[in-house]
Amino acid sequence: MAGAAHCSLQAKRLLLDPKFEGYKLSLEPLACYQLGLDAAVAEVKLRDDQYTLDHMRAFGMYNYLHLDSWYQDNVYYIDQFGRVMNVSVTLDTALQKPREVFRLPTDLSACDNRLCASIHFSSSTWVTLSDGTGRLFLIKSGKRGSSASEKWEIVFNEELGIPFIIAHSVSFVKSDVHSVAVLLLRVEKDELDTKGSGFHITLEWVTIAEISKEGDHRYEIFKRRVLQGKSVPHYAAIEPSGDGLMIVSYKPFKFMQDEDNKMEEDNDDTEAPAERKDPLYYWQQTEDDLTITVHIPQDTTKDDIKVCFSPDNLSVTLKDQPPLMEGNLYSSVDHESCTWIIRDDKSLEISLIKKNEGHRWPELIIGDTRGECVVDSTQCSEIADSLMHLTSEVLNPNPEKENPPCNAQELEECDAFLEDSASLCRFDGDTLKVTHVINLGSNQYLFSVVVDPREMPCFCLRHDVDALLWQPHSDQPENMWEHIATFNALGYVQASKQDKKFMACAPDHSYAALCECLRRVFIYRQPTPLSTVLYNRKEGRQVGQVAKQLVATLEANDPILGFQATSERLFVLTTKTLFLIKVNPGN
Repeated sequence: MAGAAHCSLQAKRLLLDPKFEGYKLSLEPLACYQLGLDAAVAEVKLRDDQYTLDHMRAFGMYNYLHLDSWYQDNVYYIDQFGRVMNVSVTLDTALQKPREVFRLPTDLSACDNRLCASIHFSSSTWVTLSDGTGRLFLIKSGKRGSSASEKWEIVFNEELGIPFIIAHSVSFVKSDVHSVAVLLLRVEKDELDTKGSGFHITLEWVTIAEISKEGDHRYEIFKRRVLQGKSVPHYAAIEPSGDGLMIVSYKPFKFMQDEDNKMEEDNDDTEAPAERKDPLYYWQQTEDDLTITVHIPQDTTKDDIKVCFSPDNLSVTLKDQPPLMEGNLYSSVDHESCTWIIRDDKSLEISLIKKNEGHRWPELIIGDTRGECVVDSTQCSEIADSLMHLTSEVLNPNPEKENPPCNAQELEECDAFLEDSASLCRFDGDTLKVTHVINLGSNQYLFSVVVDPREMPCFCLRHDVDALLWQPHSDQPENMWEHIATFNALGYVQASKQDKKFMACAPDHSYAALCECLRRVFIYRQPTPLSTVLYNRKEGRQVGQVAKQLVATLEANDPILGFQATSERLFVLTTKTLFLIKVNPGN
């Protein structure tokens, strides 16, 4: 990631509430409606060869319910017959009967290694669809949500190899050419990985563009780029302009070069060792002095050499050439006692006398990496002896000692240092390089949500006990990630829900919600002013607002397969039923 700008996320203090007192359990009833499905959801269970944590994250925890962010009263799912079914909300809470809008042309049951079918709504009139067998469809849908105007028409479909799911897609117009960029996620077998899980993750960035030839308009693949990593990304999204890509992942991703670029890269690698040269000089030190050895040409005489000593600087010049060595010394020397001579092996030997005896120098000339420090065996032994008190062959051999050594058995899980910590990277679509990187450290990724469908999806991270919602702005380099909302203590609360499966929040930030694998849904509202007077008896003060927690229990024994939130309601999908939970009143 050389050359990438290392950034940080700046939280807005005004959106933080250090005096938040917690959620109060509310027993107010939640209106819950349910709709039986004509056919079961096309759930695809993991096979025996899909045994890794990455398979579980990518496919085992897949959200089978798709919210149309352009028309938020509409959700979609795919049933076992390969039908794309739409359910829309009318009259505030009334659910219409599931309506077929599209049928996949392939027989899903005929493919043994298929994945779950996936949908993404690229714009208000364009949809990308995968059947789970490796085929990608680009569909012009018309205005969705209305049977009168919604008509799904295939404008592109092609077999793209190994089965995948769609992670994200965008529709954009550049230079009067309409394009759709799609991000495809695969978990592939890695024969070279003998120590890890044996799999790697690929993200294929496919751009499909409208091509006009002799009056014939059709869509073709314009560009294909592949990134590879070792963990399923938490978040991966293409910028609205199609110029870049943002990824939140536990382990880093990098672009895989095509053959031409790979040959250039290999040539660069082969030339790199040739550029490496022997050190310009060697130096060693004792507690009192330093000795520098510089190789010089055979015909060099004493008159050709000019060495200038000063208390904090050294300069060595040969025959009116640019200085061979020049710069500030790491520490002060007694410049009047420093000397130099020419040895028989045609090398220049310079002796410097330290002003501060006993002090070890980590470098000779500050910032000069052309030299090499030589350490003899006696000095190595002295260094080892000086550090012996910090180490031991046994764990905590003397715990009663005033300063006992560190005992690994006393470390708790939160003290563990992960080899790779999660990071947020922005990739440029032209150079295929990382332009911005943020080390997320302990800021755990929680979920993503589309607040504005014309912008990139937001992502929610844990900051201390809170959950902070961040909106990426790819067109604002100075404010690329904006803190737009805070869900107080949600980071702490969600950690206690061991059976949680999905998390979401309302696009207007009015509440956050999470569901377990079976039946239960937890809703956390933002603090609201009280209509009655309430006192905190412990502190003797009046409480002005309160945040409520609500719990809904679904009348279903089937596992929850999908979970989506709008500003007014929650949609929960099980194998054979769609539930609607009314959270906020309509405007």
